[in-house]
Amino acid sequence: MTTRDVLVLYYSHTGAVGDMARTIARGVEQVPGAAARLRAVPRVSPVTEATEPTIPDRGAPYAELSDLEECAGVAVGSPTRFGNMAAPMKYFWDRTGALWSRGALAGKPAAVFTSTTSLHGGQEATLLSMMTVLLHHGMFLVGVPYTVPELSATASGGTPYGASHWAGPDNDKPLSDDERRICLALGKRLAAAALKLAS
Repeated sequence: MTTRDVLVLYYSHTGAVGDMARTIARGVEQVPGAAARLRAVPRVSPVTEATEPTIPDRGAPYAELSDLEECAGVAVGSPTRFGNMAAPMKYFWDRTGALWSRGALAGKPAAVFTSTTSLHGGQEATLLSMMTVLLHHGMFLVGVPYTVPELSATASGGTPYGASHWAGPDNDKPLSDDERRICLALGKRLAAAALKLAS
């Protein structure tokens, strides 16, 4: 059986989005024939001369544009910044013009996920903001259907647009059981879609 990689691409500032990314990757790995490729994007600096090292000190390797092209699907995760994706993730996607002009990502499935400090801090707006970029690339969006029972039971994060997490004002709330199951379900659903579309 041919194994297809699914890219789990994220930016995490306090660790919550990174935890979600690893959980989504575990969901991807639960689908036979799918493998998760975990990649992060580096911080951006207001000082234009500042650069991150090529290889991060810890965590997932930094993403390259080739990761997008080589993978059969992608999950994109970012913290919420005023109802929008964080600048490092936006900067990464702003560099994908050459892929867009070739239609390199058209027809691939994509999913989105986010974390924020406040319960009503714009999670759904952030997920929708990330979807816009993916739609411009011609990707198919995969959400979380209400057949996932935790979506109706959650008292914290979780939306039909994608996985979300409420980290609390001090960013110290771990993923709830419902949030974790929603992340797993999203990873499995994305991987299944990637395998079907790739075949």
